[in-house]
Amino acid sequence: MVWVQPAAAQTSSQTQYSTLPSETPARFEPVTDSFDYVRREVMIPMRDGVRLHTVILVPKGAKDAPILLTRTPYNANELTSYDPRGGEQTDAAPSAHLGPNLHGYDNAMEVIVEGGYIRVVQDVRGKYGSEGDYVMNRPLHGPQNPTPVDHATDTYDTIDWLVKNVPESNGKVGILGISYDGFVPLMALVNPHPALKVAVPMNPMVDGWMGDDWFHNGAFRQQNMSYIYEQEATRNNQIKWWTSHFDEYDMFMQAGSAGELGRRRGLEQVGFWRKILEHPTYDAFWRDQAVDHVLAAQPLKVPVMLVHSLWDQEDIYGAIAVYKAIKPKDTNNDKVFLVIGPWHHGQEIDDGSTLGALKFNSDTALYFRQHILRPFLDQYLKDGAPKAEVSPVTAFETGTNTWEHLPAWPAGCANGCTVSSKPLYLDAALQLSFNAPKSGDAPFDEYISDPAKPVPFRARPIQPVGYGSAYTWVQWLVDDQREASGRPDVVAFVSAVLPAPVKISGQPVANLIASTSGTDSDWVVKLIDVYPENAQKNAWNPREGPKPGQYAQSLDGYELPIAMEVRRGRYLTSYEKPRPLSPNKPTEWNIPLRDHDHVFLKGHRIMVQIQSTWFPVIDRNPQKFVTSIYQATASDFVPATQRIYCSTTMPSRLVLPVVR
Repeated sequence: MVWVQPAAAQTSSQTQYSTLPSETPARFEPVTDSFDYVRREVMIPMRDGVRLHTVILVPKGAKDAPILLTRTPYNANELTSYDPRGGEQTDAAPSAHLGPNLHGYDNAMEVIVEGGYIRVVQDVRGKYGSEGDYVMNRPLHGPQNPTPVDHATDTYDTIDWLVKNVPESNGKVGILGISYDGFVPLMALVNPHPALKVAVPMNPMVDGWMGDDWFHNGAFRQQNMSYIYEQEATRNNQIKWWTSHFDEYDMFMQAGSAGELGRRRGLEQVGFWRKILEHPTYDAFWRDQAVDHVLAAQPLKVPVMLVHSLWDQEDIYGAIAVYKAIKPKDTNNDKVFLVIGPWHHGQEIDDGSTLGALKFNSDTALYFRQHILRPFLDQYLKDGAPKAEVSPVTAFETGTNTWEHLPAWPAGCANGCTVSSKPLYLDAALQLSFNAPKSGDAPFDEYISDPAKPVPFRARPIQPVGYGSAYTWVQWLVDDQREASGRPDVVAFVSAVLPAPVKISGQPVANLIASTSGTDSDWVVKLIDVYPENAQKNAWNPREGPKPGQYAQSLDGYELPIAMEVRRGRYLTSYEKPRPLSPNKPTEWNIPLRDHDHVFLKGHRIMVQIQSTWFPVIDRNPQKFVTSIYQATASDFVPATQRIYCSTTMPSRLVLPVVR
């Protein structure tokens, strides 16, 4: 029973005490006259009446200053940090200076603060402070988007408002961003506003089915389910995905399939997840959204600098794909630029001196920001700025750890070296050689792939996708591959010790001739640089042992992945119409790996690893053809015998873009 005090008694008890006035004002107005910038928040109207929340940071005393714009689904207030008027604040301490208030994916402080730019960050429609409906990577107006608005029109309308309503600007706007925020600058190139003078898409999402976030050649990247959940469940990402196991390997295995895990988490309430389930093939839904194809059909009006990370764990496909699509339009070689750095996803605006166990002898990201990005932006956005001395392609050559300034990509070197395709043959003795197989060699090697015991894509326990010092997700593409080398369901082919360096520049391609006893199959191919046992310069005294942490960071015998990729068998003959494989029939598999600029040094060896599971970053192929892998049940998953043929008539090989 709940006792409720009578109203009369309440009044009596309240009046018998004196009041003590609150010390908190009804509204507090911060005094920010001493700040070196002015913060404005506006709601910019779009052509359909929807208003987009926009933060404008203007350096004090700015006059005829250019604007750097980022449009984001990741919270404009958070990316501009401290809001003295009570917006959503981060844990960062407030500062009277502009620089400390800039953080996150899209804030390169040296460029913005030292360059005197006006910084503008806007929530895309449907996210955080902006009105409207959110659609993941909202397609352009057309078959996949019947509305009159998209990221191209929203960017146009935003720029139009800014140049008319920010009196401190010189009327010139550049747009830049990373990942999703890098996809948006690409959309801005469609019917661009005249005031848009330059775009810098970094690690952009371009084609989610072919090789960016959602699929790789049809194989589903199921660890990104958490991103879909958090990004679309609420406008402000308040509802969080949860983990049920310390090891993600166990969590995905226990669920059985991605579809079942999604069902258990209520993910089918989310619109984009339903689209993933409805469009497992490369149908019009994906083709119409492929940004490289979209831009290939557009005139080239705005200078573009595409930024690619060699070990991008999320969007390793997009930047290179767009470069290859639009570079042929750049007849004067002055509008399309490419930067290739030794980074994980987004590392170009962070510390770039190391990645996992790798050390590059300099802060490569700082070099990019100061010597490439800053002068490039200044040239197009600052009145009277000198022409930037930026090469059409600036690439970091790993192995030697040096920057190269190239006329195009791929290009062997600045001095006229050539790139030619050179096959590296696999043989059944688990060796690699530039010499073709000989008559009498064993015809194949084989292994058993059991989806009940899939190969982990990294050492267990496997963390969830996460960022910050507690997580190592960003490093997994440089993980030591010795974890997989010793498994019976991973075949490792190794070259002899290299008597001279081997340099590659471009895209390696695996041409396997292989068979499976099942009716569906995945093939994962890894190109690996095997370090010698004396690779560690500061090797420890064997009698004393390593210093704390030294053993884990040693590169002695390290198996460094240079390029890795997966291809799903049901899409071997058609990306749009899946078909079962013929059991035990030798079939040629063309598996393009990702571009790289690397030197296998003298004394190193080259390795190729092949396997058929890559779990849980890629969902398990049942190895029996089923209508929907998302809905596969336990009885659908069957072991299969996988054969790789290495004979004179069926020579499996990895074709390398070798520099001569």
